[in-house]
Amino acid sequence: MRTIVAGLVATALACVVDLDAQQRRPASPDGASATQVNGKWIDIAYGRPILRGRTNIFGAGRDYGTTLFDGGTVWRAGANVSTRLISEVPLEIGGKRVAPGEYVMLIDLKNDSDWTLIVTSQPYTTEFDPQNTKELYGGFNYRPEHDVARAPMKIDRLAYSVDQLTWWFTDVGPSGGTLRIAWEKMMASAPFKVVQ
Repeated sequence: MRTIVAGLVATALACVVDLDAQQRRPASPDGASATQVNGKWIDIAYGRPILRGRTNIFGAGRDYGTTLFDGGTVWRAGANVSTRLISEVPLEIGGKRVAPGEYVMLIDLKNDSDWTLIVTSQPYTTEFDPQNTKELYGGFNYRPEHDVARAPMKIDRLAYSVDQLTWWFTDVGPSGGTLRIAWEKMMASAPFKVVQ
């Protein structure tokens, strides 16, 4: 009888622990996208916010994008920490050379037809500290003087809603491809070239 009771108690505790772990899941899980070009990797690491029933997430008019700026002037294009581009190959984005390395990607949201991808070398932090005015946390503390590249993005309005923000690569070949981001009913893209 003790064995049965012990087994039931262990099962009940396992269920409580599992439920507790589910309740502690991050509101915006980590995301990653990767591609390989000429034997070298290009990665995007980002947080993946979920709509959770929200609509018109980007806003409208003079307030377009401001709810996503999180205290900054540009969008971190993800959630939690800054969105990072890590490349083992030299790239060209927006006509500018981006040396191999790790960068932060942001998006300047002017309106629903004018987005600019920003690649910056500004150092970032993974912990928000209101006293820290030098390092990026998301789009907070953004300084344009660190920009490595800026590229206009092609905007597409989708017929469906993307629930969880997603970055990915399309049309990748030896000479380059396209970076894409989608959330709610918006998708934006910017081409990149692989510098030979």
